[in-house]
Amino acid sequence: MSSFPQITDTLRERIIAQPDMILDDTDLMRALIAANERAMGGNIVDLRGIAMERLEARLDRLEDTHRSVIAAAYENLAGTNQVHRAILRMLDPVEFESFLRDLDGEVAHILRVDALRLVLESVQNDNDPAVRRLGDVLSVAEPGFIRGYLTQGRDAPARQVTLRQIDEGDMRVYGRAAPHMRSEACLLLDFGSERLPGMLVMGAEDPHQFSPQQGTDLLAFFAGVFERVMRRWLS
Repeated sequence: MSSFPQITDTLRERIIAQPDMILDDTDLMRALIAANERAMGGNIVDLRGIAMERLEARLDRLEDTHRSVIAAAYENLAGTNQVHRAILRMLDPVEFESFLRDLDGEVAHILRVDALRLVLESVQNDNDPAVRRLGDVLSVAEPGFIRGYLTQGRDAPARQVTLRQIDEGDMRVYGRAAPHMRSEACLLLDFGSERLPGMLVMGAEDPHQFSPQQGTDLLAFFAGVFERVMRRWLS
């Protein structure tokens, strides 16, 4: 007689009638496979068991990849909606000064950045009263400043969007907020062939908010819209 407890007739009939109940239970199937391996002994290689283990590992990796793809898609959709809302807000003001003040106000809040600054190159200085009134969001720099800022003095072409981590912000750009900045997104602006370039800078206290590994499509789109809006104001 066997020393192991026998399965009851009722349970046996239920399993025969509904085998999917066993097959769909992952933990139960693992227990059955483990029991089968123990019954075969340690000297027998169960190729089917090895294949199942590898298949389970591949399935786990596939599920992880699937979750990562879905998470990335949701993140991209959220980022798209965020940029669209910021653009709509940017188009609301009917006065130039209100437009600029909104940049470091509602627009920066929607984009979840800690500072948003517009840098314009000019042969004049920034002592103009209008410029001084907007000093928290607008900076005026000498010609060539923007290229040097974007390339950090290197002999390299300036990209339209530059993402990087920084030790602290530049006082000429961020003003009093400079010591708190740890990463930034710099958008190069083209206002037309007859005008000097500009730059829109988004600063963050989080060092991981902007980094070179991130995509730049949405920010490039935002820069393109901003260029067109500024051209209308400048004309």
